[in-house]
Amino acid sequence: MTSGPTLPHEFAVLEPFTERWAINGSANRAALRTSSTAEEREAFFAAADPLLDRALEYLDARALCELSQDEMRLMELMLSLAHVALAVEIQGPDEPKSAQWRDRMRITRSPAEREPA
Repeated sequence: MTSGPTLPHEFAVLEPFTERWAINGSANRAALRTSSTAEEREAFFAAADPLLDRALEYLDARALCELSQDEMRLMELMLSLAHVALAVEIQGPDEPKSAQWRDRMRITRSPAEREPA
């Protein structure tokens, strides 16, 4: 667990979710969506969704290659939110049925990938 803030201060309310949801890699985010519980997804979605527009504005004002670690962590949270939003808003109670087939559609790379620091 980290000892101090890991996100830009405007998004401090999301700090409790960084350790679990701020992860690199589309495949890793898809796997976390599958392995998380409905309660975990819904709690993260409830906290992050209202901040999505503000977070995207904040991140869009910076060049991707110039994002600080805190800003990159915010980007990773918002990318995880995209996966979780599908589960919460679209799949809903049918998410477990969909999840059983997700391993057959493996993500091998995506434009959102970054090199490990």
